[in-house]
Amino acid sequence: MLQRFFIFCSGADTQILADCSNGERNKYAGIGATVFFTAVMAFIASGYALYTVFDNIYTSIFFGFIWGLLIFNLDRYIVSTIKKRDNVKSELLQATPRILLAIIIAVVISKPLELKIFEKEINQVLLEEKNGMTLANQEQLALQYTPTIESLNQEIAQLKNEVNAKEAETNALYDVYITEAEGTAGTGLLGKGPVYKEKREKHDAYLAELNSLKETNGAKIEQIEAKIGALETDYATAVNNSQPVIDGFDGLMARINALGKLPWLPSFFIFLLFLAIETAPIIAKLLAPKGEYDYRFEEQETVVSTWVAQKVSQRKLLMSTDVDINHEVYSAIKTEEELFRYKKKMAEELLKKQADAFHKVQMKGL
Repeated sequence: MLQRFFIFCSGADTQILADCSNGERNKYAGIGATVFFTAVMAFIASGYALYTVFDNIYTSIFFGFIWGLLIFNLDRYIVSTIKKRDNVKSELLQATPRILLAIIIAVVISKPLELKIFEKEINQVLLEEKNGMTLANQEQLALQYTPTIESLNQEIAQLKNEVNAKEAETNALYDVYITEAEGTAGTGLLGKGPVYKEKREKHDAYLAELNSLKETNGAKIEQIEAKIGALETDYATAVNNSQPVIDGFDGLMARINALGKLPWLPSFFIFLLFLAIETAPIIAKLLAPKGEYDYRFEEQETVVSTWVAQKVSQRKLLMSTDVDINHEVYSAIKTEEELFRYKKKMAEELLKKQADAFHKVQMKGL
């Protein structure tokens, strides 16, 4: 049962193999087993690759199964269409495009499995890239908000400088009227005289202006700080909203690019392994000597081609004979006097009818 299944996988003619030796059947069962397990590996590889795309196990299994069937059919076709010839160059010529197709299939199958085998290393590369993308994203978004925030901070600094300058002037006036009262400066008279009162009033006026300025600028600073807080909130929101995009940078193409940044030698050996598996049936058929199955298959093809050639030759001969007979028949008819007189009579009647019809048309036009 298993042997029949693998023979089916090889694409060989089961009726011809049924009359061949057991060794010949085992050879094609081995070729079919290679084709079958290559399709199984293609199913696993494509299933994993599609899982990285769809992130759904059922969808991945379904489309992976379709891909496995496609690879199975291609491999079965490649193996079944290679025919043993008596000329080595002819065999190599017919096998060359099939080998190229096998190489392409090997690349397609091996790449997803490489992604799975080197998954940890690829995750490390992706993590480094995500961290770099996160920093770059934060810097890029900061360019949209930082100039405005810095401008608002400068406004706050200017408002605070105004208050500090006014406060310094008020403090200086305070020192002036205090020293005047102590008699250590100004008029040098101890006590609160007219000059002291004048300086005290000036200080009190500056103090009132300072308190008013503090209140006004304080309100302005609060408004500006609220704007800064809103901008910082918007910046944090933008960073948080864009972070899932960076975190989702884990698709098939991203993993393939990450794989390309790893050392190439291990991946190359995995590719060679699948290339050997994929081309094994073709190489086996090319290297194997012409066996019993090949002779029987060639005999069957020869029978069909001979029958077709015979039918074509018979049709050509029949057509040639029919042409010769028709030629002789019409040549004999050509010499018949009675037939000549009959055709002459019919032609004269036709000409008379045409002349009468033309005359009637001309008369109607008058």
